[in-house]
Amino acid sequence: MQQSVSRQDFDRWMVPAYSPASFVPDRAEGSRLWDQNGKEYIDFAGGIAVNALGHAHPELQQALMQQAAKLWHTGNGYTNAPILRLAKQLIDATFAERVFFCNSGAEANEAALKLARKYAHDIFGPEKSGIIAFKTAFPGRTLLTVSAGGQPAYSKDFAPLPGGIEHAVFNDLDSVAALINDQTAAVIVEPIQGEGGVMPAEPAFLCGLRELCDRHNALLIFDEVQSGVGRTGSLYAYMHYGVTPDVLSTAKALGGGFPIGAMLTTEKLGAVLNVGSHGTTYGGNPLAGAVGGKVMELINRPDVLEGVQLRHRWFTDGLNEINQRLHLFKEIRGLGLLIGCVLNEDFSGKAKQFSLAAAEEGVMVLIAGANVVRFAPALIISEQDVQEGLARFARACESVIKGGS
Repeated sequence: MQQSVSRQDFDRWMVPAYSPASFVPDRAEGSRLWDQNGKEYIDFAGGIAVNALGHAHPELQQALMQQAAKLWHTGNGYTNAPILRLAKQLIDATFAERVFFCNSGAEANEAALKLARKYAHDIFGPEKSGIIAFKTAFPGRTLLTVSAGGQPAYSKDFAPLPGGIEHAVFNDLDSVAALINDQTAAVIVEPIQGEGGVMPAEPAFLCGLRELCDRHNALLIFDEVQSGVGRTGSLYAYMHYGVTPDVLSTAKALGGGFPIGAMLTTEKLGAVLNVGSHGTTYGGNPLAGAVGGKVMELINRPDVLEGVQLRHRWFTDGLNEINQRLHLFKEIRGLGLLIGCVLNEDFSGKAKQFSLAAAEEGVMVLIAGANVVRFAPALIISEQDVQEGLARFARACESVIKGGS
C-alpha cells in the first residue's frame, strides 16, 4: 500500500529550491487537472510550456507503453531505433543536419555553448572564446547557462562564475555591436524571452544578429527551449522570423511531458563534437525517442500549427475583454500560445498574487517575473476550456482587486 503524502511533506523532505502550490495534483486529462481533494483546475500553465498536447494524450501513452515493453535504456555505448527516427524527423523538418540528444533545455544550451567554443577553438584558435548573451535571458540552471542568463539573482550566489560571457540588451542591436568582435565565438538568444517577461524579438533585431555573427565568424545560437515545437504557430520560432541560426536548442514540448532535450546544428559544426568530447548517460534513450517521435508526428501538421494562431486569438480577445473591464494590464504580448500580460503600475510586482488567486478559482497560470502573468497552455486546448478558464481567471483578477482596495 502506498504511503499517503501531503503538501506539508514537501517542506519536511525536499530541498527547498521550490515553493510549490498549496495543492498536490493527482490526475489530469487534456487541459483539466484534479488535485488530491478532487478539485478541478483548467491548465493554462502547460507544465511551463511542456504539455503541448495536454495531459495523458492517448497516442503518447501508447507510444510510451509500447516502447516500455521493448527497450528502456542502454547508455550511450549503443544507439536505438526510436531516437534515430526522431533525429531524422527533426532534420527533415528544420535546417539541421545533425542532432545531439540530452535530457533538458539547460543541457541542450550547455551543449550548444560547448559546441560553439570548441568550434572556435579548433578552427580559429583558443583566443576566440567569447560568448554574448542577453540580460533577462534564461538559458538554464547549470553553472555555464545560469552565467549566460544575465540575471544576477540566479547566479550571484554561485560565484566565481565561468568567464568570457558578456551581456547585451535584448532587442537592442547597438548594444550587441558594441560587444561583438573577432574573438566572439557565439551569440545565444531566445527568439522570445520567456522567463524574461514573454518578450518577442523584433525581426530586424534577429536579422541584425545574423549579420553581425556572419561578419565576425561567430555562431548564432537560438534558444528555442520554450518557443519551439509549435508554441508560436510555427514548428520553431526561427521559421516565423525567417532567420536561420547555426545551432538551435529544443526541449520542453519536444517530449510532451517526458524529459528530453536536443541540440540541432549543421554537419560542419557538429563534426567538432567528436567521440569523447561530450556526452550524457540518459540522453537519447529509447523511451524519450518513442514519445518525442509521436509528439513531432502529432504537432508538425498544418492543422495543429494553424490552430495555435486561432487559439492565440481566443486568448487575446478574452484577455483584452477582461482588461477593458478591469484595467489591469498595460500590454498583452507574445506569439502563438506563449502570451504575457504585463501588469500596470497599480499592480506592479503582484504577478504571484494573480497566480495564487487563479489557483483558488480553479485555473493554473504562470508568471514571468514579478510583473507578468504568463499563459502557455496545450496547443490543442478546446475553445470551451479557454472560455471557462478565462472566466475563472477574470474572477481571480476581481478578487485581487478587492483584496488590494
